[in-house]
Amino acid sequence: QVQLVESGGGLVQAGGSLRLSCAALASGVIFIIDAMGWYRQAPGKLRELVATITSGGSTNYADSVRGRFTISRDNAKNTVYLQMNSLKPEDTAVYYCSAKGTLYSDSAYYWGQGTQVTVSS
Repeated sequence: QVQLVESGGGLVQAGGSLRLSCAALASGVIFIIDAMGWYRQAPGKLRELVATITSGGSTNYADSVRGRFTISRDNAKNTVYLQMNSLKPEDTAVYYCSAKGTLYSDSAYYWGQGTQVTVSS
């Protein structure tokens, strides 16, 4: 079983900062993680990419967050972080962690349960 456990969401005023964390926990299986990332979904909207990072450290950001958000990763802990600065009300959404990798010899993709981020104006 593989679980992604997120933490760090909450309520913050516009201009503030939050840091999200997501740990990939593998119980009884070997899950080799390639890329990890963050997506978000606002009410009435589709889920959208926020940022991704590969095991080698290559990053990709949505245009809407580039320069304000920073994704990082601790490979030894199978944990990914999202530092969010200069938050705006339009960043309000449920943020989901994702992990893509190999479970035994098969490709596998997992999602976290989501953590709410609310930015007040």
